[in-house]
Amino acid sequence: MADLFEDYRLGPGWDEMFGEPGMPRESYEALNATLQPLSSAELGVRAEVLARAFLDQGITFALKGVERPFPLDIVPRIIAAAEWRSVELGVAQRIRALEAFLADVYGAGQVLADGVVPRRIIATSAHFLRAAAGINPPNGVRIHVAGVDLIRDEQGTFRVLEDNVRIPSGVSYVMENRRAMAQVLPEVFAATRILPVESYPAMLLRALRAAAPSGVPDPTVVVLSPGVYNSAYFEHALIAREMGVELVEGRDLACVGNDVLMRTTAGEQRVDVIYRRIDDDFLDPVHFRADSVIGVAGLLNAARAGRVTIANAVGNGVADDKLLYTYVPDLIRYYLNEEPLLPNVETYRLDEPGVLDHVLPQLDQLVIKPVDGAGGAGIVIGSQATAEELSLVREKVVKDPRGWIAQREVKLSMVPTLIGNRLRPRHVDLRPFAVNDGEKIWVLPGGLTRVALPEGALVVNSSQGGGSKDTWVLASDDDVVPFEVPHLPADPAPLPTSAGPDLGPGAPAVEEQQQQQQQSGGASC
Repeated sequence: MADLFEDYRLGPGWDEMFGEPGMPRESYEALNATLQPLSSAELGVRAEVLARAFLDQGITFALKGVERPFPLDIVPRIIAAAEWRSVELGVAQRIRALEAFLADVYGAGQVLADGVVPRRIIATSAHFLRAAAGINPPNGVRIHVAGVDLIRDEQGTFRVLEDNVRIPSGVSYVMENRRAMAQVLPEVFAATRILPVESYPAMLLRALRAAAPSGVPDPTVVVLSPGVYNSAYFEHALIAREMGVELVEGRDLACVGNDVLMRTTAGEQRVDVIYRRIDDDFLDPVHFRADSVIGVAGLLNAARAGRVTIANAVGNGVADDKLLYTYVPDLIRYYLNEEPLLPNVETYRLDEPGVLDHVLPQLDQLVIKPVDGAGGAGIVIGSQATAEELSLVREKVVKDPRGWIAQREVKLSMVPTLIGNRLRPRHVDLRPFAVNDGEKIWVLPGGLTRVALPEGALVVNSSQGGGSKDTWVLASDDDVVPFEVPHLPADPAPLPTSAGPDLGPGAPAVEEQQQQQQQSGGASC
């Protein structure tokens, strides 16, 4: 084996490439055959080409206020066809159950009356919005786009880590990762049948158009962004361009008589569907934060009147609550009369009698998470925490048990990753993206694999300094795989300069609120 794998040792988690030292799993055989003849210098050159391509195209992510190239590792993550089929079915099942739950909790509330979910869970959730009650989407879809975070445990079993059904971020990197990787590892693409990802914008647009108010045969769809200072602005611009729709900010829209109008050079144009990338709190200053300068006043009234569809629906965050996450298996049984296809990670509900007393003595063996945290913020991994960190989280948990959950520390699966001039095992997770058009839930083949770059780290979020991998789903014998032409966008998405644009009066508030969206659960990757 080439020196790239010199001293490569299987880590504490499930190694996705090697079942035994030096013995690649079947799905990785073609990749292994490509990597073996390469020297570390040759692979390093390809990695530099990859990074330079991302920088030249403006594919960046804001980390601590600094724009940097989104770190893409040159070694892809590969999922066999049969494994992917189980993921695909499990994700779709989960979305169906959460759709039913959201319709119920903002409607009749039968799930609460039947005691499947305690009323206190909903009443104390920061993301249950009474202003959204009674708003019925035209085609019944509230989760137009979902990102379900998965991990593989020590036995290689896929488990759900959390749900993201507000405004999940990261799909742009899935598409750009594939375009770039097709150029730097063309020989593997030639030898492997990989399901393509390029159809995502078309599938999303179809779902958004299907969600238009009744009686609108040719709906106008827009992407509503917080603006150029938001960490995911590149994604907003890319998705709008790929779908062929307008990218707008709150100042570009106005509500008049419950119609949403877009200001254009040709005059005002009615908008029928808004794919929003703005958090609920900032979306409509009439109903939520009155100081919002990036939202659209009256937008919720327009949705209630059935004149516009907001995707994803306002109030979906109640289903993202990490305490509600523990009830999703029960929701699947309750609404679908099915057993969950994807298990949760073992989780303790700290607000239940006796549980907190059981958990506190073993904090150093568990992962403690705030129920409304995002992007890895606030997570304490007991085995890696200092005595001071454990003491501090203990105080927080005792003071507010409802605000925290505790989970078994899972040794996430590992994939070889280029560290310096050697390949080393690093922990990964997976965020598959699902699109719901009201008739079918389509799951994008692969999704975003995030990788924790420091040795032993378990927090993979990009906002915490993690990177990503291209995720290849191998085609089955029955799959028809179209030829996926590798290319980079001809006209890159506009990005802010170091000084930013002139936003006029109130600019400091605009910039601050655009950046605040980075902290939301839905906007983080």
